[in-house]
Amino acid sequence: MEKRKPHPLLKLVLEMGPIVLFFMSYRWASIPEGTSDEQRQLLQLLFATKLFIPTTLAALAISWFISRSLPKMPLITAVIVVVMGGLTLWLKDDTFVKMKPTVLYTLFAAILGFGLLRGQSYLQYVMEDSMPLKPEGWMLFTKRFALFFLALAILNEAVWRSVDTDVWVTFKTFALPIATFVFIFSQLGLFNKYAIEDVAED
Repeated sequence: MEKRKPHPLLKLVLEMGPIVLFFMSYRWASIPEGTSDEQRQLLQLLFATKLFIPTTLAALAISWFISRSLPKMPLITAVIVVVMGGLTLWLKDDTFVKMKPTVLYTLFAAILGFGLLRGQSYLQYVMEDSMPLKPEGWMLFTKRFALFFLALAILNEAVWRSVDTDVWVTFKTFALPIATFVFIFSQLGLFNKYAIEDVAED
């Protein structure tokens, strides 16, 4: 079965769409009057999670339909969303969905770290087509990304345990994606240094 690359804009929509919907559904959830602030936040989070799980799975299905392949990182993300979100809905405990980024980033850091111990860059397997680098560049970028994922996991733990749900939802929706964008942008020097130049045709 031939693999096809989705349009970059569509890929961005599929990746960010479920997150944006999570934020909007949390903000717009209908809550009965007289509900305490703590209970309101829990009900809003449960409502948003109910929409977040199927939307994440739908985005993954659309990605497969277009490209005829399942990208590894979104697939792992979807599994953790279903598990942690499912536990949140089942037990009506927001701890699980708030720890989802922690579990996800820790897992990514562990996977990349395991590859580095084996002398391999697992990041290269999922990003090589869009960003050709020399082997030493991939190893260095992977080391930095593993540490970055670990830092995000620690940051998420610190935030959700110290602020209310309203603030955490905003942090998850905006701060984490922006931090990832800033990190990748900060690696432009590495990309330029280790980029594989196209060989001119005779």
